[in-house]
Amino acid sequence: MSRYVALVLQTLVAVALAPALTGFIRWLKSRLQGRRGAPPWQPYFEIRKLFGKEAVISHTASWIFTATPFVVFSTAVVVASLVPLVVVPSDPFVAGDLFAAVYLLLLGTFFLALAGLDTGSPFGGMGASREMTVVALTEPTVALSIVALALNAGSTSFSQIVAHTLAEPSAALGSGHLLAFAALFIVTLAETGRMPVDNPSTHLELTMIHEAMVLEYSGPYLALIEWGASLKLLVFLALAANLFMPWGIALTLAPLALVVGLASLVAKLGVLAVAIAVLETRVAKLRLFRVPELLSASFVLALLAVMSTFLAR
Repeated sequence: MSRYVALVLQTLVAVALAPALTGFIRWLKSRLQGRRGAPPWQPYFEIRKLFGKEAVISHTASWIFTATPFVVFSTAVVVASLVPLVVVPSDPFVAGDLFAAVYLLLLGTFFLALAGLDTGSPFGGMGASREMTVVALTEPTVALSIVALALNAGSTSFSQIVAHTLAEPSAALGSGHLLAFAALFIVTLAETGRMPVDNPSTHLELTMIHEAMVLEYSGPYLALIEWGASLKLLVFLALAANLFMPWGIALTLAPLALVVGLASLVAKLGVLAVAIAVLETRVAKLRLFRVPELLSASFVLALLAVMSTFLAR
């Protein structure tokens, strides 16, 4: 199996597993709250149902509104092909790095904010404004938290960061790694619209951020956005898992190594999903004006991680 085929296959695996990850978090939250809840595979039924419905488009919407779902989904797929998921080939191969992944995700968010403004809906404009406030604080934090790892590896390539952490396991317990992981985990909650920054299960207009921007979408367009949001969550959790705890990821294209890499990815995603579900059942949503304080704290953590890594070199 060539490395290109392996990269395509692991991208397809990520696209296929993304709705299950979201469904597992929902199901586990229901169990923790004493409810039966929908099964973990419920998002697949919802996506299939939305693809079968007709899309209703506002007469004031432009091409931005119709193009945004494809941009959101495609950018998430491209980023999933860049990040280390199941396998990281040991031979030099750089198709993208930290900055490519960050700005591709930012491109999808930018188009989503434009689509929220495009229809002229007051709630869409409110959600777009809030989303841009959140993004202004989260994107630098994502870059800084991974730069803390890149300083030791000497490269912003994901494969080289993983290889360096595997070569020096003790570095994973350093203060720089731990601070960067905490910063990236907080940013993951904000970027994917999770508690305590946003509530993914609410439709109360005055508290929505992400849901306010997609309020006008329906049918296949909404299916693509929801699928892209699930894939974005998987990408962020995979970054947190495989960059900071890369043990188990395949370094060769041998069948056994790939099976172990896939099992390792599923296990790591499951542990992080459990952490998110427990957190969302224990904390309440922050007031909107308190969100920048949390995100500023994550930025400080990422900055301290960079400083700690730089001074420890």
